[in-house]
Amino acid sequence: MLPSSVKILGAEAVAALGPAAAVHAILDSLRAGLDPAADHARTGVPLSRGQFLLMPSESDAAAGVKVVTVTPDNPERGLPRVQAAYLLFDRDTLALRAVLDGTALTSLRTPAVSVAAVLGRLPERPLRVVVVGAGAQAVGHAATLAAVRPVAETTYLVRDPGRTPLVAVVLGSDEADEALGSADVVVCATSARTPVLDSRLLRDDAVVVAVGSHEPDARELDSALLARACVVVEDVATALREAGDVVLAIADGALTERDLSSLRDVVTGAAEVPTDRPLVFKSVGMSWEDLVVAEAVLGLGGLS
Repeated sequence: MLPSSVKILGAEAVAALGPAAAVHAILDSLRAGLDPAADHARTGVPLSRGQFLLMPSESDAAAGVKVVTVTPDNPERGLPRVQAAYLLFDRDTLALRAVLDGTALTSLRTPAVSVAAVLGRLPERPLRVVVVGAGAQAVGHAATLAAVRPVAETTYLVRDPGRTPLVAVVLGSDEADEALGSADVVVCATSARTPVLDSRLLRDDAVVVAVGSHEPDARELDSALLARACVVVEDVATALREAGDVVLAIADGALTERDLSSLRDVVTGAAEVPTDRPLVFKSVGMSWEDLVVAEAVLGLGGLS
């Protein structure tokens, strides 16, 4: 039995922070000096029925680890393929202080990081948003964008609209191509391993976010888009190790390591983001992001 001092926060308690507050928690942490390059790497542990992904991090106030399980056969059982729990510890004593719903935390922090990365390029006028995918991250990114900017319309693009309760358009149809051609923001949140759209359809001022994979041989965006875009990643070394969109574009000769800008540099103004070409943010998910948002969920005095 856990000590009574340990806080247990379910999905509703985690989500109660709200997407806008999560975005500002990410921005504030980076502006205060957090360096993603100093974070601990994600570790995969093979299991007989899937794998653990362990994501540890620490700050001045706490240490934490997200334990993610990936079970390929779960969808056939009516269960999620990916599940998670977050354990947060006292920074000095490493005593357990809180257990958070890790799946809800991921759903909150991933779009918060994406929006924090591109916020400076989002115009104040109502946005036309296109989301490729219909899962939790697709819906979460749409909600987070709407929490920080007015949104005129959101169009979901999927391969089979019959498999989602969302109102969606068939990917590759004339209607989908028209939506992509007029989009201010395009979010790719799929399990695809090859490009999901024709980047020639996108405007030069489009903002594109890709969050679907963290594997070096999987991509959602084609090399042609990264060749003409300003490409921002959470951390350059991490992207070169895990971001297939980046790794494969470099292999194709469309991009170099020097072309990449880090999230920290963009947020702090150390790197200039041009406005005359697409902005691409490629995220693979890092451990520090979970800790920052977990601390925000608990509140500034949550660890005292």
